[in-house]
This record gives sequence, structure tokens and C-alpha cells, in this order.
Amino acid sequence: MTLLPFGILSRALVACLLALAATAINLAWAETPSKHYTAVSSDGVTLSIQEAGDPSGTPVIFVHGLLGSHLSWQAQVDSPALQRYRLITYDLRGHGQSGHPSAPQMYTDGLRWADDLDAVIRKSKSGRPMLVGWSLGAAVISNYLAKYGDADIAGVVYVGGVIELDAAQIQPHPEVYRDMSSLDLRTRLDAERAFLTLCFHRPPVDEVVQRLLANAALASFDMQRVVHRMTVDAAKGLQGVRKPMLQIYGELDALVRADASAGRAQQLNPSIRTLFYPDTGHAPFLESPQRFNDDLAGFIAKAHPVDH
Repeated sequence: MTLLPFGILSRALVACLLALAATAINLAWAETPSKHYTAVSSDGVTLSIQEAGDPSGTPVIFVHGLLGSHLSWQAQVDSPALQRYRLITYDLRGHGQSGHPSAPQMYTDGLRWADDLDAVIRKSKSGRPMLVGWSLGAAVISNYLAKYGDADIAGVVYVGGVIELDAAQIQPHPEVYRDMSSLDLRTRLDAERAFLTLCFHRPPVDEVVQRLLANAALASFDMQRVVHRMTVDAAKGLQGVRKPMLQIYGELDALVRADASAGRAQQLNPSIRTLFYPDTGHAPFLESPQRFNDDLAGFIAKAHPVDH
């Protein structure tokens, strides 16, 4: 056996270690493609923003619902069908890693939530994004449209959308909503779990459910007490939209009255297209992710034909 001189062996070992380190860095980068940054809304609330997908692709901004966070959209961020888009998520005020102000008016004034979305659009420099809003996120988008119009966006997708905080459009669960604002921590956490259970007809895997429960526990108590009083100017918001619009509801939605909500949106803007998913509850994007992602990609392709 021929022995290599120590110096040559050392150099070879160092080169091998450097190659392994470079490989590890590349793998780590491949596994964590998102970037994170913040924006500050008009009233000083800091908003946590995340990005994934193709930085040069058509921008899509996802707006989660009550007690959620950007992690609500993991099935979209991880979707191979959507990786060609610039996927932008953020945490609503009072949720996740965004600011948790305490004053009631920071949550009851719907235009503050509109300003948040505007701040995300401006900070991300996402020219003509597609806006996708789930549940309360749809109300946030409606308020954005009421204040800013549709000039700077490509289109809108409502998912299990709250069109208005109207008893005729919302499924009644008075005990759950009452207990979500309880001063007793156990009562509040149990109510949050009950609320999350109502989000699904077909729950996702347990790992996802546990993460969503953690999301809910992070949500501001001050927000939960007053968010039902949030102003939503759906009439002004929807009636002025000339860009493409799509709404998707699960036929078995236990939180929103799907037919009534979809009908109200169509009354306000007859051009809106509506899809109902069978055997699906309040979260079509998690219960039927493949169909949802394909429908979303198809809708974006029609709104941005030059990009496809």
C-alpha cells in the first residue's frame, strides 16, 4: 500500500470537507426557499411576510382566516403546481408573528386591515398580484377593494369567504364564539379547538391539525373579543371590481352559509364565478388541495394569459 504524504492527505481532507459543507448549504437552501421580512401598516402594526416559489413569477398573495397564520397555506406553498408563481403569505394583525395591538379599534375598524394588505403589496413590490382570501381573509380583501379599488391587482379568489358579518350568511355557533372570548384560559383554548374542528368536514393529517391548533393559541385575546364587530364594506368593495373574480365554497361548510354567502357576492358583482366542492367543509384548500391548486392555477392563467 502506498501512503500519501501528510500534506497531500490534509489538503485532500480539507477539500472533501469543503465539498461536503457546500453540499449541505445547497441542501439547506433547497429545503428552506422562503424569505421573511416585515412591513409596517399605516397605524404602526408590524406585519410578518413570507415568500416562496419563483421570485420572477406571477405574484399571489394569500390572506388567511381567523385564528390562522401564513402556515394555513402550507399545502399551496409546497405545491409543485404552484411553484412557478411568486407565493406571498403574511400574518394578519393579531395573528402569528405579526403585531398584537390591544386597543379594540385596531381590530373593529375594517379599513385598518385593508391598510395592512396594501402595506404588504407595497413592501413586496408585487405588481398586479392575485389576491386569495380564506374566510375572514375574504373580508380583508373586500375592505381593501373598498378603499383602494382593483387597479393594482390582477384578480381575486375568495375561499369559504366571509362576505359580510351577517347572521344570514354565518352558521350559528354562539357557545363557541362566546367561549373564545372567555377570561378562563382552559375555556378559551377548548373553544378555539372547537372552532378549528368546525373548519373541516375532512380534517387534514394530525400533524397539520396540531400546527393549526398552535396557530390558534397564538392569536391575540384582544382580537378575539372584538373581531366579530369588524366593519366590512362588501358592497363598495365588490361592486367596483372589474378584474376577474372567483369564489370557492365547500358544500358542507359548517362556519359559513355557502349558498347565502355566494349568492350575496353574486348579487353585488354578477361577474363573479362560483365553484362548490362536494364533500368539503370550510377549508377547500386543505381538504381538497390538489383540486384547489389546479383551479387556482387555471384561474391565474386566465387572468395573466401573457405569463403562461
